[in-house]
Amino acid sequence: MYLVIVGAGDIGTPLIDIATNGGNEVVVIERDEARAERASRGYDCLVINADATTKETLQDAGAERADALISTTDQDATNVMVCLLAQELDVPEIVSVVHNPEHMSLFRQIGVNTMQNPQHLIAEYLYRAVERPSIVDFMRIGEQAEVFEITVANDAPIRGKTLREANEAGLIGGQTLIVAVERDGETDPITPRGDTRIEAGDLLTVYSGKGATADVTDIFGHTEEHD
Repeated sequence: MYLVIVGAGDIGTPLIDIATNGGNEVVVIERDEARAERASRGYDCLVINADATTKETLQDAGAERADALISTTDQDATNVMVCLLAQELDVPEIVSVVHNPEHMSLFRQIGVNTMQNPQHLIAEYLYRAVERPSIVDFMRIGEQAEVFEITVANDAPIRGKTLREANEAGLIGGQTLIVAVERDGETDPITPRGDTRIEAGDLLTVYSGKGATADVTDIFGHTEEHD
């Protein structure tokens, strides 16, 4: 895959690392000379030390034949301009970091896939790790819904029940669905079915339309962190 990455800062640098290690053809555009030099020395890719908000720079980077462009600068205005120019050059996939949540709608209006400010996401993840330690990992979907991983405790109301029995008991169903089960001794995750029985120690991937609220996590035997 031919990738154009704009920005070689805190977000762009690990992206360059992943993309080059993945065997992709990568071109980096970075206007800061020191960052550009560092990226050029550290990674097997072409680095252009120039302003990505000019069409000529994107053309020099081969954007017209790129499979995707990812803009990672720390300025939303710059990212918007880069994405608009990439659209003019018919780049098939355009993705951008968005730092100010109020700007998300603008990026969506111009048809750009977005990633919320990673620093904010990390901060939210760290806060969640303290607030609700029973949740191993989580991803927010929209304003309220979440997909999260949680381990079934010994005293969990759902322990020992099949998913059908749990649904009949009102423990799951509706806005709460179990989408995967990881169990010691099983090589691959179990695809949940009605007769799948939940055991203590199971690591569940759960979708909750109202998020990982106390009444949802209580189902899996985790109440102490909500007192």
